[in-house]
Amino acid sequence: MHDLTAARLHALPALYHAAASGLPVLADPGYDGAGIGICIPVKQPAGGRDLDINTRTRNALLRSLRSLRCLGERGFALLTGRWRTLQHVTASPSRIGDIARAALVLTHFEYGYIK
Repeated sequence: MHDLTAARLHALPALYHAAASGLPVLADPGYDGAGIGICIPVKQPAGGRDLDINTRTRNALLRSLRSLRCLGERGFALLTGRWRTLQHVTASPSRIGDIARAALVLTHFEYGYIK
């Protein structure tokens, strides 16, 4: 299922209520067309005109959030790619946390972050 389709089913109904009350909702460019109140990055206008300060600030916030999420996604990819047991986990959620913590410690040891 596409991200926007899943978001329309599960997340956007609650976010529309927040957006209607004036709370801005920041989203990836993939959520283009999600609806009123869902803020995605705005591209530079044609002709070299500058964006207004509010739009530039919103774009800067979205860039900083994307860079933070990138670190988490990279860590998750590293763990699931390195440890086969995390690729197809069928254990209970409480046990998955224990397995992931053990894999993280072993990965840190492997990369020399801990001795």
